[in-house]
Amino acid sequence: MTSCLVVGIAGGSGSGKTTLARDLLDRLTPLGGLLVPADAYYRDLSHLSVEERAGANFDHPDALDVALLRHHLDELRSGRAVCVPRYDFASHTRTGRGEPVGPAPLVLVEGVMILALESIRTHLDLRVYVEAASAVRLERRVQRDSRVRGRNRASVLRQWDATVAPMHEEWVAPSRRHAHLVVSGEESATKAVAALLGDIRRRLGLGPG
Repeated sequence: MTSCLVVGIAGGSGSGKTTLARDLLDRLTPLGGLLVPADAYYRDLSHLSVEERAGANFDHPDALDVALLRHHLDELRSGRAVCVPRYDFASHTRTGRGEPVGPAPLVLVEGVMILALESIRTHLDLRVYVEAASAVRLERRVQRDSRVRGRNRASVLRQWDATVAPMHEEWVAPSRRHAHLVVSGEESATKAVAALLGDIRRRLGLGPG
């Protein structure tokens, strides 16, 4: 039986990555899997002024602490716990000491850039890309940022046009070719979960669930 299976779930902002990851964990609850969100690994910008932080391009790979994420994946694969950073999206800074997690037989890594970055991609046993139309993703982004991050629609749209959409075309969309499996983020997650469950159980040496 594999000691740790690392599954990467990528796709554009608002494509349905988090929903898919959580549904998978729910279906595989007895395994005690865990979710590692790449968004937690944004670089701490506390050394910058508020104005400089607001002007940063958070949709470029350089916005992520890739080395730390890669190190944590190595540690989890080796059966050691890690401390996932706590990131405050309002201030663009890390807060507290982080959240201790793991180890676990199943680790789901979810984020827009994880298939675009070779140094992360090579750490993934199974690579999944969640696809959804731009209009669908934008509306989901507006709803999420308004509800969770306290932003207004105009602010979200400005960021979408300035960085989210251009970086998606440059980095995220091309990373689709690195996926072992492409699933729809617009349909019910049930189909995507079903498509993945069998493969995950097989790779973990488990029987059909």
